[in-house]
Amino acid sequence: MIGQLTAAFLGTVAFGYLFGIPGKHYGFCGLCGSVAWGVYVLPVWGSDVIASFAATVIVAFLSRLFAVRRRCPVTVFLIAGLIPLVPGIGLYWTFYYLVTNQLEQMSSTGLVAVKSACAIVLGIVFVFEIPQAFFRMLARVGKNGR
Repeated sequence: MIGQLTAAFLGTVAFGYLFGIPGKHYGFCGLCGSVAWGVYVLPVWGSDVIASFAATVIVAFLSRLFAVRRRCPVTVFLIAGLIPLVPGIGLYWTFYYLVTNQLEQMSSTGLVAVKSACAIVLGIVFVFEIPQAFFRMLARVGKNGR
């Protein structure tokens, strides 16, 4: 598990570098990616879709909190933190099965990939419905220690 979390951290930081994120935010971006993957692989979720939703909710929450604390746009942490959750391999296999005319596998793999992508979107929307004032309050509490 430590190896997976380290790989998620480093992969997220690498994507952050590619996206042009300022170096002072690399650690927080890597933390978001590690937390995303850690929540996703927990054995308590019944499916990949629920795991994607739960991990996205946690990462979106952390991203909004880090954005307030670090005084930068939330997308700096959110996009980088979601990199480990993107269902890229599911989409790859969906198109592979399409090209090789294995339509039954294509439909089942594609459905899971699309549902996972929708779960990511819903997780983001869910957290972005929380008022910004809540995150400002949390940031103040964390800074002052009360």
